[in-house]
Amino acid sequence: MEHALIIGASGGIGAAVAAALEGDGVTVRRVSRRDDGLEVTDPVSVARIMGAIEGEFDLIFIAIGVLSADGGAPEKMLSAIKAEAMAGAMAVNAIGPALILQHVPRLLRKDGPSVCAVLSARVGSIGDNRLGGWYSYRASKAALNQIVHGAAIEIGRKRKETAVVALHPGTVATSFTADYAARHKTVPPEEAARNLITVIKGLTPEQNGGFYDYAGREIVW
Repeated sequence: MEHALIIGASGGIGAAVAAALEGDGVTVRRVSRRDDGLEVTDPVSVARIMGAIEGEFDLIFIAIGVLSADGGAPEKMLSAIKAEAMAGAMAVNAIGPALILQHVPRLLRKDGPSVCAVLSARVGSIGDNRLGGWYSYRASKAALNQIVHGAAIEIGRKRKETAVVALHPGTVATSFTADYAARHKTVPPEEAARNLITVIKGLTPEQNGGFYDYAGREIVW
């Protein structure tokens, strides 16, 4: 791997992945709302920022997301669902990555192996949902997984050596999870980044369109 594009590079996981790759000698292009003004809920912003990027990348890593769009707690019951908050979660977690994925075919390496990895979450798995709750976050990540899978099929038709995948990083100790980690074991962003990079480096074209955790294990849709 020589060239990587990290979308969401100012967040805990995105920044850690970018730093780890740079430590490995990879040339990294970082893009974020903080540093570049990328507003993933604004199609004009996405088109402007992504459209200005040039080059071919071995890895495109999309690490954007929000736990709750209105800053409130994830819903534990149906009665707690708010339409505006759910729409906000969908806008950031599903529609935003979809708008970014529109630019991925142009930016991926034209010849040879390449990977587009999108940060998802195990709670987006319908088959693995045994606890319920967290309606907006779960639904938005499930929608993201469908978008990633569809993009993998489309991109894979022309790029036979590319793997487009959804990745679950585990519970990472960031401000994103600070109030909700509870009984879940957390790992530092640096460790999560190294785990994800190991998975990414081991991906093959046969895994295109898959959903994997930080140890490379496949997650049920």
